[in-house]
Amino acid sequence: MARLSERLHRHLAAIYGAEEARRWVPRFRERLERFVRAHPDLARGPRALATSPAEAWLITYGDQFSRPGEPPLATLGRFMNRWLAPEFSGVHLLPIYPYSSDDGFSVIDYRAVDPRLGDWGHVQDLARRYTLMLDAVVNHASVQSAWFRRFLRCEEPYRRYFLVPPADWDLSQVVRPRTTPLLTEFTTTCGLKKVWTTFSADQADLNYREPGVLLEALELLFFYAARGARRLRLDAVGFIWKEPGTTCLNLPQTHEIVRLFRTALDHAAPEVALVTETNVPHAENVAYFGDGENEAQLVYNFALPPLVLHAFAREDARALSTWAAGLRPPGPKAAFLNFLASHDGIGLRPVEGILPPDEVAFLVERTLAHGGEVGYRDTPAGPAPYELNSTWYDALNPPGTPEELGVRRLLASHAIMLALAGLPAVYVHALFGTPNWREGFERSGEKRKLNRRKFREAEVEAWLADPASRPRRIVEGLKERLKLRARHAAFHPSAPQRVPDLGAGIFAVEREAEAERALVLVNVTGRPRRVKLAEGWRDGGSGEAVGREVTLEPYADLWLITGG
Repeated sequence: MARLSERLHRHLAAIYGAEEARRWVPRFRERLERFVRAHPDLARGPRALATSPAEAWLITYGDQFSRPGEPPLATLGRFMNRWLAPEFSGVHLLPIYPYSSDDGFSVIDYRAVDPRLGDWGHVQDLARRYTLMLDAVVNHASVQSAWFRRFLRCEEPYRRYFLVPPADWDLSQVVRPRTTPLLTEFTTTCGLKKVWTTFSADQADLNYREPGVLLEALELLFFYAARGARRLRLDAVGFIWKEPGTTCLNLPQTHEIVRLFRTALDHAAPEVALVTETNVPHAENVAYFGDGENEAQLVYNFALPPLVLHAFAREDARALSTWAAGLRPPGPKAAFLNFLASHDGIGLRPVEGILPPDEVAFLVERTLAHGGEVGYRDTPAGPAPYELNSTWYDALNPPGTPEELGVRRLLASHAIMLALAGLPAVYVHALFGTPNWREGFERSGEKRKLNRRKFREAEVEAWLADPASRPRRIVEGLKERLKLRARHAAFHPSAPQRVPDLGAGIFAVEREAEAERALVLVNVTGRPRRVKLAEGWRDGGSGEAVGREVTLEPYADLWLITGG
């Protein structure tokens, strides 16, 4: 325990200074010891990120599927068991807690399951079959939460739990993800307070300058681990520490807090991995790997979605290939979380410095032409595009695209994501190829609603019962590729990769592990493409030898293996 105390002191001193660290180390250590005593099996778990080529994730809301008279979490479990297992081995449940806005990300009670979804028993049922990821919404809380109500009453210690910056703070450099006001006024029993609200007036930022808030956040991570979570997504973690005169984004104290979380979980629940969600320029994003062992085990690969979209939109994979060729592996104890679609929009900040501004403008105009919307953020020069709001299917496919062609594009784009080093995750709306939900957007005024429609179980079952339907073809196509990936060691998340240059129309990635090499070729164009190969490659599915020249049909992907 002496070594643990030393590490905790180092983290806390870097955040708060040596004097505060001395005061708080005993409290942090006591909470860790208490958790270990209560959950000794978790403390004895494996000490490395356990991954394999067979690990793949579904990203979904807990109430994505509904059936009259049944908790939606139970309906979700049945859907996954019937249609996705075993090819999908994990599930990321977007916030399942009582909330007041933002489809779950304005949390009222961090430790409760929204009764409209089910209860912790339903969550743990999922965790028994699938590797479970839960959201830790650690930057902010709902203004309807008990914590914030106590803040409004100026109760101790809650009067210090939310950030009220001093009037003389220089906020001119703050980087914003929204165009809403940074500060929101609230009347409290001790006067008018201007509270920091990064995302909306309903989401008040927690004050990590108060060590008690950091301890509360750590205890929350332990709480989720005890209920079956083996991956913890740190939502909007880059914003949690603020300093006057700075960007208030990705500051050194933020990284130190992530390191403290890693130290604590490595001690008390080492098989639980941290996942950082930082929709920022690529170099800032990958900094959350730290040295590969001391910060997050998984980092969202945020530059991937806009670059894959750009490759298909321009029928030119050179920008994607150049970026992918420069990716640096984070080490054997960490991996990228690869995805193309999520509950949010397709972020544009991650490609700052990768795509030139005119190409970003092209993606913006194309999204609008496809029936999508664009989210903006405030900058000193005025509002700037922040994200593309669209389902992945509609972002890829112009209006009127024949369905056969649209499905081919979607599957080819996912082949790129599945072939790259890292762990793959598929958002439920990409899984079905759903169109933009214009009705939801127009009714709510929320652009992200385009990609957040919920389903009745009966309609999903009807789709999937029809082998010719778009959703069934996509589900089966993704499962076929996941099976192929799972069979070959070369697709281990940490296996090395090389991106050969095969021309603008082809994205290619080569992987290698355990004396086996894999080569995945994806045609990002609407025309057949010929590719010359060295001898010795076999089709990854059939095992049959292929010739020294292959032709890829429009939007086709080919998986090749040699050795092994």
